[in-house]
Amino acid sequence: MRYAIFGDIHGNLEALEAVLEKLEQEKPDVYVCIGDIVGYGADPSACIKRIKEIKNCIITAGNHDFATAGILNTDFFNTYAVEAINWTARQLTEAELEFLRHLKLVQRLNNITAVHSNLYSPEMFEYIQTTYDVQLGFNNLETSLCFVGHSHIPVVFSLQRGIIAFVTEALIKLNSHNKTIVNVGSVGQPRDENPEACYVIYDGTDSTIWTKRVAYDIEKATDKIIRAGLPDILAERLKYGR
Repeated sequence: MRYAIFGDIHGNLEALEAVLEKLEQEKPDVYVCIGDIVGYGADPSACIKRIKEIKNCIITAGNHDFATAGILNTDFFNTYAVEAINWTARQLTEAELEFLRHLKLVQRLNNITAVHSNLYSPEMFEYIQTTYDVQLGFNNLETSLCFVGHSHIPVVFSLQRGIIAFVTEALIKLNSHNKTIVNVGSVGQPRDENPEACYVIYDGTDSTIWTKRVAYDIEKATDKIIRAGLPDILAERLKYGR
């Protein structure tokens, strides 16, 4: 089976549409969205609608999804994020907020686990940034493969004979004897200094992970953010992938 895994859309409809158009050509068997459909961008409602239109899409909850829906405290969000969350909540219908409230923190399918942030405390939305964080993730991983997001930076962590390897190549071959955690980057707000939307294709047949990028209309997305009255920095950072 072929899986399309993506997330951290953050209300960026232009980026999402570009990714979904590419995925139509990829023809995956399964779509997996690892959360943060909303937050930062100017099209939260439209992005929710597009995700819901994907047949049998597996979705996990992101911290911005839960914060927008009112079930996660915003004390640990930065000022710009809180402003965007409050704005986003005002744009959504009660049905859309209810949809976000009922998203699951962790999803499992076959040999795959999906979670927005981490497995050792998914409800806390801690980042995976250090070797210690990665090891905690592996300690709580019951399948061979896990997909995450949250940091907006694509990277693959592999546990090989007790040693953790960090891999940044776009195309890698998995070893069936290793456990692997894959950060799929971000569709709507990349932070690895590459402004193109990011997603991952996992082919279970040949055990490959392919991190892919696609250009989108950044100017249109940034113009929407500014016209919506959201902080200018949320528009500016899209141009530089930061």
